[in-house]
Amino acid sequence: MVARRADPLPARLAADGYAVEDGFLSAARVAALKGCAERRRALGEPAAGRVGGPQDVERRPDIRGDYIGWLAEPLFAAERLLVDDLERLRLEINQLGMLGLFELEMHYAWYPPGTGYARHVDQPRGREQRVVSLIVYLNDSWQPADGGELRLHGLRDPPLDVAPIGGRLVCFRSAAREHEVLVTRAPRLSL
Repeated sequence: MVARRADPLPARLAADGYAVEDGFLSAARVAALKGCAERRRALGEPAAGRVGGPQDVERRPDIRGDYIGWLAEPLFAAERLLVDDLERLRLEINQLGMLGLFELEMHYAWYPPGTGYARHVDQPRGREQRVVSLIVYLNDSWQPADGGELRLHGLRDPPLDVAPIGGRLVCFRSAAREHEVLVTRAPRLSL
């Protein structure tokens, strides 16, 4: 079951424009999802992350070094459980914030050592999709020297850096929140 704090995540998202939930997933669930990611990787599902619009998509490892594998049916049991938890969270966020969130769009993101993702926003220009960005980290034994922090801009000065600790969930409003993934020095995995 998902751990909940006294001040619910949807309330923190509404008040602050972002929320961080440590222990969103147990170590066992992180391990199960990491296993799912490895099975998908063995099937050749991840592809190099690309940048650009619908007409000019390209691989730019100097901007974006991750490899992504979209979560699609059929799902493994651990993935189905996570999707169910996130669907409940989507409904809670909608109830509190009236954001019009209609669906979940999810992918695994693998960052090899030496890669990151330059400063950007998740909502495509001129489109209304991706109202809330959500990240669940699947890294066990993450150390500060491993790098790979999510840097959220515009919240405070200096920006907020969030370490990609296994089981941690981060969410923020997509359209207005510039963010980046700092260069990682260890393999980094998230959903």
